Amino acid sequence: MKGINNKILVFAAVLGLTSCGQQQTKEAAVNSADAKTETVKTKLPEFKWFDSSVSFEERSKALVEAMTLEEKVSLMEDVAKPIERLGIPEYNWWNECLHGVARNGRATVFPQAIGLAATFDTKLANRIATAISDEGRAKFNAAIALENRGRYAGLTYWTPNVNIFRDARWGRGQETYGEDPFLTSQMGVNFVKGLQGDHPKYLKSAACAKHYAVHSGPEELRHEFDAKPTPKDMSETYLPAFEALVKDAKVAGVMGAYNRVNGEPACTSPYLMNTLLRKEWGFDGYVTSDCWALVDIHDFHKVTKTAEQSAALALNSGLNLNCGSVYRVLGESIKQGLTTEAQLDKVLTQQLLTRFKLGYFDDPSENPYNDISADVVDSKEHRAIALEAAQKSIVLLKNKNNVLPLSKDTKSMLVAGPHAASEQILLGNYYGVTANTQTILDGIVSKINIGSTVEYKEGILPYRKKDNPIDWSTYEIATADVGIVVLGISGQLEGEEGEALASKHKGDRVDIGLPQHQIDYIKKIRSHKTGNPLVLVLTGGAPIAIPEVYDLVDAVVFVWYPGEEGGNAVADVLFGDVSPSGKLPLTFPKSVKDLPAYDDYNMKNRTYKYATAEPQFPFGFGLSYTAFEYSNLIASRKNVEVTVKNSGKVDSDEVVQLYLSSPLAGKGDPISTLVGFERITLKAGESKQVKFELSDKSLIQFNEDGSGSVRKGEYKVHVGGTSPSVVAKRLGLSWLSAKI
Repeated sequence: MKGINNKILVFAAVLGLTSCGQQQTKEAAVNSADAKTETVKTKLPEFKWFDSSVSFEERSKALVEAMTLEEKVSLMEDVAKPIERLGIPEYNWWNECLHGVARNGRATVFPQAIGLAATFDTKLANRIATAISDEGRAKFNAAIALENRGRYAGLTYWTPNVNIFRDARWGRGQETYGEDPFLTSQMGVNFVKGLQGDHPKYLKSAACAKHYAVHSGPEELRHEFDAKPTPKDMSETYLPAFEALVKDAKVAGVMGAYNRVNGEPACTSPYLMNTLLRKEWGFDGYVTSDCWALVDIHDFHKVTKTAEQSAALALNSGLNLNCGSVYRVLGESIKQGLTTEAQLDKVLTQQLLTRFKLGYFDDPSENPYNDISADVVDSKEHRAIALEAAQKSIVLLKNKNNVLPLSKDTKSMLVAGPHAASEQILLGNYYGVTANTQTILDGIVSKINIGSTVEYKEGILPYRKKDNPIDWSTYEIATADVGIVVLGISGQLEGEEGEALASKHKGDRVDIGLPQHQIDYIKKIRSHKTGNPLVLVLTGGAPIAIPEVYDLVDAVVFVWYPGEEGGNAVADVLFGDVSPSGKLPLTFPKSVKDLPAYDDYNMKNRTYKYATAEPQFPFGFGLSYTAFEYSNLIASRKNVEVTVKNSGKVDSDEVVQLYLSSPLAGKGDPISTLVGFERITLKAGESKQVKFELSDKSLIQFNEDGSGSVRKGEYKVHVGGTSPSVVAKRLGLSWLSAKI
């Protein structure tokens, strides 16, 4: 430390008397201190935990040693109470930033995570996360100035969700990066790096990998359910993204899931928490429970009988933080001999390191992230990134006779559907708010010629039949030069158990098709038999099966929950200012009948790797306004090279995808596995050589016991703009294959 004045400033900042990077003077900060802290001020220079010349580990240990048992326990829940005599302010650990700083006022709203996954753009994921963490720091500075230390105002973000979207019925799948562990790992690692920054000493914000380790529905049963994946599926599917975030991204936090995993509550599993996470992977951050998950251990899982037993079980497993209320009985757990104060000291010391790494106990001037100003929040630059992400996320599923792109000089257009003018379908779940949202209708109207006739009819309600029997919209949309109908689902129908208000299944879906009255609406439009183009724009965060309407519409555009600039991005694609380049991070089945039982965590017949039923749209699929030719494939077990040419007349991005099939493909091993991808930009007529490096890890296949090995015999590689699939070829995409 640099002297007594700086030490007092640190104390003032810690207690919120001045904010990091705000304009209060040292004098104003000190004068605003509560009278009760006057005696503490004179003692602060003696406190080792405020001495930035000492290591974080030593400072954390010294702070814990200075506490009483009661004070230690008070820091073990998400609402960490202040300890004024030691200069420790209140801190709330719970914050969210899934696709923008969430639930805490104004912030840029980026596309929902599943939409970001559809970009297959890891650099973009990093840029988005960097923008989010910039906004998070700026908002934190402003919150401290207001003495706002409540929920969602801190810098410990419980993001990203790297669970595998294994079943289309899961309402929270929208929060993930899809069904593939490799794609999820790559997107997640880059997102975490953007959130945490690259400073050698400080974290810009603290990311958290959730929900460790096996969690993807059913929502209704998550507090009591026992997921039973095989060792093979654990190693191959459920664990790789968590391992990557720990080893490659150095993620600061991990959140345990509500459910049990093979009989053990996820938050207290010795195998998950210690053997795997700490010992094998070398994780050195903090682990938190999901919120009130420890209550489930005795109330629903019945693994323990009392809160004291659950608290001790969690502490002994190394759980550093309890989001909830159970850890407040830790003192009693210690009295009963269920755990020890020494274990509490160890776990708390480790937990506090995150707060030290965020710079909470240092002079604000020492941390460059404190200089981030409030004008970054929902700035022009960040909205531009949100627009780019939304544009790249949009997936063109059908384009009969190249009806898209539309002409901006279309004489008459009718836009219909309850989601066309909806702001909610831009948001998904875990979202922030902004005054700059652009609905799909907003985007269309802003693009089309001012002399064109554009009309909007809601037509139907989102999820139930309308009460008024009169129908004026179907004939009008059928007779317009172009009809655009915006349907699908929203956060009202899919989401977390208590969020999806229109869901009868606590956020999950029992059917993955469009609501029947939406299907009937499209059929009625087509019953007028005008033959005019009809474009279907679908919103949602999960696969939507559309076999009943696929042949009735001329084009299908899937736009996810595209964020605040979503309307502009959709219009850019519809009118051809941007060529669609998104790819599906999920398999779209034809029917829920093609799915295994929802509560079965075995990967057999799930995802593109193992499903034998023909999908409607395969993983990695997405059309363009141009055509790409693949040639000159050169492949070995070390490198794969291919030439990609834009053979059309439109500049466009392409996502080049590399898949591998083992000698036992489809016979215990996956049919194919994504092992590389690269988004490239090609002007019309331009060619580019794309190179991939294959590591030894790429060749590893997993045995039934979870061990990995390289198979004897010939492997195959497949390179193209989609996963290798008969359906993809029928829908117009191809790939090249070679033996290695």
